[in-house]
Amino acid sequence: LHAIIGPNGAGKTTLISQLTGHLAPDSGSVSLAGRNITHFPAYRRCALGLARSFQITSLLLDFTAADNVALAAQAHDGHSFRFFADARKERGLRDAAQAALQRVGLADRANVLVSKLSHGEQRELELAVALATRPQLLLLDEPMAGLGVTESARMVKLLQELRKEVTIVLVEHDMQAVFALADRISVLVYGRVIASGTPSEIRRNDEVKRAYLGDQHVVVRHDR
Repeated sequence: LHAIIGPNGAGKTTLISQLTGHLAPDSGSVSLAGRNITHFPAYRRCALGLARSFQITSLLLDFTAADNVALAAQAHDGHSFRFFADARKERGLRDAAQAALQRVGLADRANVLVSKLSHGEQRELELAVALATRPQLLLLDEPMAGLGVTESARMVKLLQELRKEVTIVLVEHDMQAVFALADRISVLVYGRVIASGTPSEIRRNDEVKRAYLGDQHVVVRHDR
C-alpha cells in the first residue's frame, strides 16, 4: 500500500484523476503493469484493472447494496445497462456481488437499500463496488472522510486485509490510518513530491516535518 499525503491543495486528487484518465497530464506518462496507458480513456483503464473509489461514490440510493455491486460487475463484464433488471437475477452476477460484499463485511446488509445504510457502511459499499471490477490497482481518495472513530478503525482493519490481495494507492488525511497501513508514503506539496519512503523515513524527514507533519502531531502505533 502506497499512501499519498499532503496539505489541502497539494494536488493529491489531481494526481489520482490523472492516473484514472479523468485528467490528462501536461507532461510525463502513466503506466500500468509496464504498459503505457497515458492516452487511454478512463473506461479502458478500468477494464485493464484500475479502480477508483472516488469515481464510484454515486451509489444508487434506491437500490440495495447487492444491486449496486451487481451493476459494477455487470459493467466490468461489458454487458449493456439495459439488462440490469435481469442482471439482479443472474446467478453469476449475484454471486459476484455477494462475494464482494463478504470481503468488506456487508454480506448481511446485501438486501438493504443504500439509503438505509450508515455513512460508514456506504463507504464500505463503495469498496465492494470497486472490488467487483476485479482491480489490479485500487485508488482510494480519502476513504476515512466523514467517519467516526469506530468506523475509521473498522475501515483501517478492512484495508489491512485488502492490501494483502490488491495493490492500493491511498490518499488520506488521517495520519494515524496512513502510518498504520502504508508500506510506502509519498508527500506531495504544491504539486511536487518532496519526499518518498517508508513510514519511519517520512517521520524523520525534516523537510516533511516543516512542510506538513509538523502540524499533525502524529503518534504512530503501528510503525512499519
